[in-house]
Amino acid sequence: MEVSGGAAAAGDGVLDFSRLSLGTFSADGVSEQRRRDARQLHLSHNRLASLPSSLGVFRNLEFLDVSNNGLSAICEGVTRLGRLKTLVAKNNRLDESSLPKDFGSLQLEVLNFSGNRFEEIPLQCMKLLRLQSLSLGGNRLRSIPAEIENLTSLELLYLGGNLITAIPPEVANLPWLSYLVLCDNRIQSVPPQLTRLHSLRSLSLHNNLLTYLPREILCLVQLQELSLRGNPLVVRFVKEMTYDPPSLLEFAGRTIKSRNIPYYPGDLPSNLLNYLDFASKCPNPKCAGVYFDSCVRQIKFVDFCGKYRLPLMHYLCSPECTSPCSSNPQSDAESEDESSVPAYRLQRVLLG
Repeated sequence: MEVSGGAAAAGDGVLDFSRLSLGTFSADGVSEQRRRDARQLHLSHNRLASLPSSLGVFRNLEFLDVSNNGLSAICEGVTRLGRLKTLVAKNNRLDESSLPKDFGSLQLEVLNFSGNRFEEIPLQCMKLLRLQSLSLGGNRLRSIPAEIENLTSLELLYLGGNLITAIPPEVANLPWLSYLVLCDNRIQSVPPQLTRLHSLRSLSLHNNLLTYLPREILCLVQLQELSLRGNPLVVRFVKEMTYDPPSLLEFAGRTIKSRNIPYYPGDLPSNLLNYLDFASKCPNPKCAGVYFDSCVRQIKFVDFCGKYRLPLMHYLCSPECTSPCSSNPQSDAESEDESSVPAYRLQRVLLG
């Protein structure tokens, strides 16, 4: 296959073989000079079922687009592209067995596997430590692996349009995550640990099965957009109170903390010292109590931007500890006492 002609040579450093109905691709027709100079290679919208291992001859390649083909595997030759930063392979037939063993050795910053057949996020992807953008929307994913926390450079995580039922708390360990897209899944709850995502600006949760949000979501000070339409919490507000009686260990821990009984590292075993460190303060300002594992889970309605009222989950130390706010969404007097989130804190709340 010769490179001479407009479509193949789109510009300096760019080789464009997209939309040519190619059934195969060979680097043999590309001159040695063009191989060295190539920074981008476009092979999208063809009929490629596989890529040749000779792809590795493009040593200086930084961008590779193989979208909208019939690919069922990524060839081993891709792992020899030591300078590759962006790989776009959306709308193919890839699954978790399609990647070469050493795929995680690449220095990728952007990876797009949307519109494929992945049922799990390949563990090779969890080794791409420079990754800033990961897209796996429109696949068949049922879960997010705990190893997602390894991708500490991640800024965008797009997992919309899958079958995901839960958000693992490890997602909260991504310090630079700014855009989290989990719409069109089967998620029933949001872990309170997400409050640690101090860089999060946009959270897309529309078309899931959410009936409440954790009250900790109010701590996401950088959050500008929250998309919630198509969830039960928007269609019908859910009110409930559940409580598991505290254990003797918890009673003892509460007594030590609430009465400020002094203790020192040599006084207690390390496991009890760690236990005492995890005490949570009751949010009721009229209560000085604490809790560990046993608490009252209750829905509290909070005004967002003075327009929408959302049910947030909050926790009390015991049923006798009266919430500072009523949970009756029909009460007019309630809105005077409720917490509110000003418009500058959350620019867009998308409910419908």
